[in-house]
Amino acid sequence: MKNYDKKFIIDLYENGGRLTERKNKDSYREIIIQEPVSVNAEGSARVKIGKTEVIVGVKLNTAEPYQDTPDEGVMMVTAEFSPIADPEFEPGPPKEEAIELARVVDRTIRESHAIDTKKLCIKKGEKVWRVFIDIYIINNDGNLIDASVLGAMAALKKAKIPKLDKDGNVLFKEHTKKNVPLNATPTACTIFKLDNVLLIDAEKREEELIDARITLGCFGEYVHSMQKGGKGAFTPEEFNKCVKLAIKKNKELQKILSKF
Repeated sequence: MKNYDKKFIIDLYENGGRLTERKNKDSYREIIIQEPVSVNAEGSARVKIGKTEVIVGVKLNTAEPYQDTPDEGVMMVTAEFSPIADPEFEPGPPKEEAIELARVVDRTIRESHAIDTKKLCIKKGEKVWRVFIDIYIINNDGNLIDASVLGAMAALKKAKIPKLDKDGNVLFKEHTKKNVPLNATPTACTIFKLDNVLLIDAEKREEELIDARITLGCFGEYVHSMQKGGKGAFTPEEFNKCVKLAIKKNKELQKILSKF
């Protein structure tokens, strides 16, 4: 994009508009959640925010617990950036962007204690449930983090614990009536900074021009996690605005999640 495009976006925002038509300049694009989307996953969801689209799958298997948490289950998050989602994504091992996305989603869930890991213990010190959260980017039009956290939580809400045979082996595609135990349903709100303007739900054309971004993981009135990106910085006043905006948007996102 050319240099004047940044000024155009800022002028548009300051006059109450965005590149994509919205209810107001600080609203998300249309959010659509569909679940389930996979017959092989314990839980799954497809999330669309505008043209951005992700699919999240949840799988469970058994594993040995970590030595320092012998009575707690474990969680792993991965993200796959396919070239079909964005021509800038390259095939091969996960790149920096995919690793960061997985870590931010992991931190949002982990730091809010969303999963009751103690209820994932099968036999203390020997066997626990391990929860895999796999994120697949279908189309990238910006704000992948918020979409991925929404997808992860929608998939976790519907995920069922698999059945075990008499030897303790997982019977795949056979499930109990028990859901993955949840304490909370956190959401993430990413705020993007262009010069002195703060945007939420930036589409790709806006993301390409940002100076900095910050993602805040929220549940209720609390911020449980945060991750900053970009070379720019937020002033203390801007940071306080970001916190207030994230908590406000969390309430809106919770209403959407509550329908699933």
